[in-house]
Amino acid sequence: MTFLKPFVVAAAVAACAMGTAAGAETRITYKSAKAGSSYYQMAVQISEAMKAGTDGAISVTVEESQGSVQNVMEVRARGGDYVFTTPPALIGLAQRGAAMFEGKGSPAFDEIRALFPIPSLTMHFVMSEASGVTSFAEMEGKTILLGSGSFGAREGEKYLGLFGLEGKVTIADSELSNAVNALKNGQIDGFVTAGSYPAPNVIEAAASTGVTVLSLSPEQIAETGRTALTIPAGTYAGQEADIDTTSLPVVAYTTTKMDEETAYQLTKTYWETKADMAGDAKWWDGVSVDMLSNITTQIHPGALRYYKEVGATLSDAHM
Repeated sequence: MTFLKPFVVAAAVAACAMGTAAGAETRITYKSAKAGSSYYQMAVQISEAMKAGTDGAISVTVEESQGSVQNVMEVRARGGDYVFTTPPALIGLAQRGAAMFEGKGSPAFDEIRALFPIPSLTMHFVMSEASGVTSFAEMEGKTILLGSGSFGAREGEKYLGLFGLEGKVTIADSELSNAVNALKNGQIDGFVTAGSYPAPNVIEAAASTGVTVLSLSPEQIAETGRTALTIPAGTYAGQEADIDTTSLPVVAYTTTKMDEETAYQLTKTYWETKADMAGDAKWWDGVSVDMLSNITTQIHPGALRYYKEVGATLSDAHM
């Protein structure tokens, strides 16, 4: 019988272990939004981009969500493979145990760390060309569809009040899904929607009936308390000038349970495949490294490593 020397056996075992590690697949759960929503579609795109960009080394499973608050709350029971999306403001509320997190605080919330921004929810006040409306003041006496229950509906109602239009416009009793047809048929003069630009329903309305998407003045934007955002000229058919509006930033987060290398690879692959994703959906063109300024809490050390490599502007809050 032939016996292998101990160091030969050890070397063989080590080589086998290295081969296993090299071929190991990192599995990530990405929790985003309701199935059928634009944010769920973005999650699917990110999943596909991670697989392609890492040659299968990172596998992302997309989970449907009922909303951003649920995404944050699940941090308490999740591990280092959990990535979720939410507006940055909710992270601050969770860490302070304020608003919808009152009485539901957890030390786990303090371990939340940002990875990268994704397309923002962007406010669109869409008026038909036939209405002749080009400013908020001219909306008086018009019929507007807000929809119900969504961020856009709540925000639209809030803006009507802020800009002196409460009780001066007729609110159509219909769902936002009917907005484009109602606009074509002259049943409404305009509608309000919040989505990542270019928004599909605004694209359809602009192409089929002609619309004006209203701009907000700097004073109006400040009054809303939201983040300013510019929709570049040419985004929609017939749009010859930039549109100044407001947005609700949205960011992908994880926690300190995720190891640094995984966070680095996720962040690096996201930015390196963003242009490819934009080839399928133009809303990715609206995302830039400058949007790191919308992140108000700490960034994961692995993601920080990437941002320092590319010379991104970071703040003390990110460290």
